[in-house]
Amino acid sequence: MKKLLKFGIPKGSLENATVELFKKAGWQITLSSRSYFPSIDDEEINCNLIRTQEMSKYVEKGTIDVGIAGVDWVRENNSDVVIVSDLIYSKVSRRPAKWVLVVTQDSPVKSADDLKGKTISTELVGFTKRYFAERDIPVTVEFSWGATEAKVVEGLCDAIVEVTETGSTIKANGLRIVETLMTSNPVIISNRESWDNPWKRQKIQQISTLLQSALKAENMVGLKMNAPKNKVEEIMKILPSLNFPTVSNLHNLDWVSIESVLHEKEVRKIIPELMESGAEGIIEYPLNKII
Repeated sequence: MKKLLKFGIPKGSLENATVELFKKAGWQITLSSRSYFPSIDDEEINCNLIRTQEMSKYVEKGTIDVGIAGVDWVRENNSDVVIVSDLIYSKVSRRPAKWVLVVTQDSPVKSADDLKGKTISTELVGFTKRYFAERDIPVTVEFSWGATEAKVVEGLCDAIVEVTETGSTIKANGLRIVETLMTSNPVIISNRESWDNPWKRQKIQQISTLLQSALKAENMVGLKMNAPKNKVEEIMKILPSLNFPTVSNLHNLDWVSIESVLHEKEVRKIIPELMESGAEGIIEYPLNKII
């Protein structure tokens, strides 16, 4: 029987970033506007396109073995799954998403305790109910189908729990953040039975390792150059590196090759310094993975 891993690709805001991340990690995923089953150039993986809000439900049931979802929706669904690893998608967002408690600027509410007996509107109903119940704060939590910020402005509720990155939209609507209830980022999650299967666990770990390595390489570049041996110590002081720069002897014993990994923004600053210190033949090259 053919071994197969069912993988859930998040539909929506993380969709394109996920496909791009898989490409850097070594897999080509092809999406179609007419299909919920993207193709992938790996005979051992079968992809399904699933909304991140529902991903953990399907993973928990075993409909799919593994998928990518936000921590927020894993907690909202109270899903019993294995969190394999974190994935910070810097090309989608350089900040984690935050679910915050929000009121109008003129509201007397200063903390969650001040909402006793009040009504809260949110898309994240399950998590919000548990959050207030754990603190013995009696509230009514209503599901919001959208336009949540407008509900508190119009007085349809006393507060909202809404997702934000910077809080700028909330402030622009004349609202105020009382406190942050949860910080969320994308994670790889696995069905428990799938995780206990040796072959599936190995395949999941392979995917996780390569996706992580692609993320680590984002905005990083390799820098290679030749330099006289008597200039090595001076150049080493200039070069940042994940560990230490690699120095190799050249055929000309008076010269060496120096190689380092650094953030691409640092290159524009240090190249003139490297040239002044005697470096020649400087080459910058992109990186797909750092393991």
